[in-house]
Amino acid sequence: MIVAKANTIVQLPANPVTKENFRQYGQVIFASENEKPYDFEDAQLNLENGTPRFYIMRLQKKGRKFESITRHSQCTQCLGSLEGKDWFMAVAPPNEAEEPVLEAISAFQIPGNCFIKLEVGTWHAGPYFDHDFVDFYNLELSDTNVVDHFTHNFLKSHQLGFEITEEKAEGRGQKAESSHA
Repeated sequence: MIVAKANTIVQLPANPVTKENFRQYGQVIFASENEKPYDFEDAQLNLENGTPRFYIMRLQKKGRKFESITRHSQCTQCLGSLEGKDWFMAVAPPNEAEEPVLEAISAFQIPGNCFIKLEVGTWHAGPYFDHDFVDFYNLELSDTNVVDHFTHNFLKSHQLGFEITEEKAEGRGQKAESSHA
């Protein structure tokens, strides 16, 4: 367990995303042949609780540090970058608690040739990236960010912040460094 006395930055090594290592959070969808019939490898969507919204959002570079994590309990969410740009996302498995399990937070590096589908209730922080800006396509409900946006702030609850790094994780080895940022 991570215990923080002052504001602490936890380094989250980003693993390259695969269908297998992302399964507990949702799905990773890569290109398939046009004539392929629908099956379990296609995004299994839950958009039944409202009007779906599919749009392109432009995000500006904001680094890879975060203090809050969010979940949506009414729908799945799909995110993918345009122009083949790689990006990062931190996630934790869905649960019924007011916050994710701290030790279960993982980070992924996502290439620009796929998209992710977040399962209903998956905690997530991001997208983060090193480019000046990235356009993302986003599929969620039209009012997701108004009525289905539950956020937990680790800085307030645990005096913790996180930073996604590119080093591949060795086991679960989170490292904590004291910081007053």
